[in-house]
Amino acid sequence: MPRRERNRFVKRGEIIELLIEDYAFGGRGVGRIRSDQGEFVVFVPDTLPGQLVKAKVDKSKKNYAECKLLEVIETSSDEIASPYQTIPGAPYIKLPIEKQHEYKYTSTMTLFKKIGKVENIEEYFDEFVTSPNLFHYRNKMVYTFSAIGYDNEAKTDVDEFTLGSKRRGTWWISENLEKDSGIFDAEFENNLHKIKQYCEATNLPPWHPPKREGFFRYLMVRKSYKTNQLLFNFVTTSHDLPKFDLKKFSAFLVELFGDRVAGLLHTINDEVGDRTTPTDGNLRLIYGSEKIVEQLLNLNFEISTKSFFQTNPKSAEKLYSKVVEYALEKKEAIDNTVVMDLFCGTGTIGQIIASKAHNTQIIGVDIVVAAIEDAKKNAKRNNIEGVKFYAADVGKFLYEHPEYKGKIRTIILDPARAGIAPKTLKKIINLKADRMVYVSCNPATQARDTEELVNAGYQIKKISLVDQFPHTSHIETVVLFEK
Repeated sequence: MPRRERNRFVKRGEIIELLIEDYAFGGRGVGRIRSDQGEFVVFVPDTLPGQLVKAKVDKSKKNYAECKLLEVIETSSDEIASPYQTIPGAPYIKLPIEKQHEYKYTSTMTLFKKIGKVENIEEYFDEFVTSPNLFHYRNKMVYTFSAIGYDNEAKTDVDEFTLGSKRRGTWWISENLEKDSGIFDAEFENNLHKIKQYCEATNLPPWHPPKREGFFRYLMVRKSYKTNQLLFNFVTTSHDLPKFDLKKFSAFLVELFGDRVAGLLHTINDEVGDRTTPTDGNLRLIYGSEKIVEQLLNLNFEISTKSFFQTNPKSAEKLYSKVVEYALEKKEAIDNTVVMDLFCGTGTIGQIIASKAHNTQIIGVDIVVAAIEDAKKNAKRNNIEGVKFYAADVGKFLYEHPEYKGKIRTIILDPARAGIAPKTLKKIINLKADRMVYVSCNPATQARDTEELVNAGYQIKKISLVDQFPHTSHIETVVLFEK
C-alpha cells in the first residue's frame, strides 16, 4: 500500500502563530505559510483578516491545514472598542456591522459560484436583510458551570468555581461571565455573577469535566420578547441534590428579577457526556409556569425549555416576511392551488401564509410527529384556518393523500442545517411543483442542492440574505426557484 504523502509545513497538534489574510465562508480565517517549497493554506475559524493569532493544528492535509483558535495576539485594524464582555458565541462583536455584512455577502455569493455552479449569482441578488436588533437579540442562552477556570495573566487553567461560557478551543475550561455579552438579556447577564455566588456559597461542587463529577452543570434561560419574561432550566446531577433547596433558589431568582421570572424547571443529568439535556432526564417544575409565550407577526406560540424556536425572533419576522413575499409573489398563480410547507416543524411559516392567502390551501408536512402535534395546537390557538398539518414522509405523501396530486404548485423548503438528503431532494422534485422557496441556515448545503435543482429544470429567480445572528459567521438565505 503506497504511503500517504504528508505536508512539510505543519503537523497535527502543533501550535503556530499566523497572520490571517482572507475570510472564507463560515467564519474561517485564511492564513498562509510561505517558503521555498511553496504556499500552504491554513484555516482558523472565528478569525478576521488582519489578526495575528495563536492556533493549534487540528487537521493536517497535503495542501492545507485546519486549526483551532487559541488566542488573538494582535487585533485587526478593522476592529473597534466594545463595551461588552467578549464570548466565543459572538466572535465578531468588535467588527463594524457593515464589515460583517460585507464578509457574509461575498463569501455566500462565492459558495453559489463554486458549489452551486451559478456563475452569475449576483444578477439574482434581491436584498440583504439586517437584524432589527444588532445587540441583545437572542432569546435563549446556556451557561456552563465548571470547576476549572482560566487565569488570563498566567495564561493557564486554574481550579475555581465558574459560571459562563466554555473557553474557546477547550472542552474542560469555562470562563466566568461577569457582565453583559451584548447578545442576550442585559439585566440577566449583569446579575449572573450573583447566581454564581449563590451557588458557590452552598459549598456544593460544580461539574469537573475531566473527572466527570460534580453537582452544578448548566443554567439554561429562555426569554420572551412579547412578555419580557424569563424561563429557567437548572441542570444538576442527582448527587447531593437533597442538600440543595430548589424552592429557596427559585425565591432567590424572583428576588433578583421579580415578575420577569415565568418559571423554574429542574433537570437531573447524571450522564457523563457534555449534553445540556440528557437523553433520559428527569425534568420537573419547581416554580411558576413551564412555558412562555412568544409572538411572531401577530401569531402567538407557546415555548417550553425543549421547544425549537427561532433564536432571534425579531429577525425571524423579517425572514418569514421574505419567505411569504416569495411564496405569494405570483398570487394569482397560486389561487385555488396547494402550497406545501415541507419540513414545517411547529408550523410557523404555514400559519403565516394561511393568514395572508385566503384562496390557497396550505399543508404543512414533517416527519416528526411531536412537531406536527405542536403545529396543530398553535394553529388552533391562533384561529388559523386553511392550513392542515400531516406527519408524513415526503416520498410517500402523495400515495397516502392522492387528493393533492397535481395540485401542489409551490413548495416551501426549510430543512435542518445538514440540508436535504439526495434521495429526499429527488422525491421533492418528483412532486413537480412550479415554484420552490428554499430557506437555509447553511448556504453551503443549499448551494449543493441548487446544482441538482437546476439540472432538474429549475432556475434561480431571486436570492436574499437574512442576518439572523449578528457578530457570528452565520447567515440565512432565501432562494426562489421557478421551472
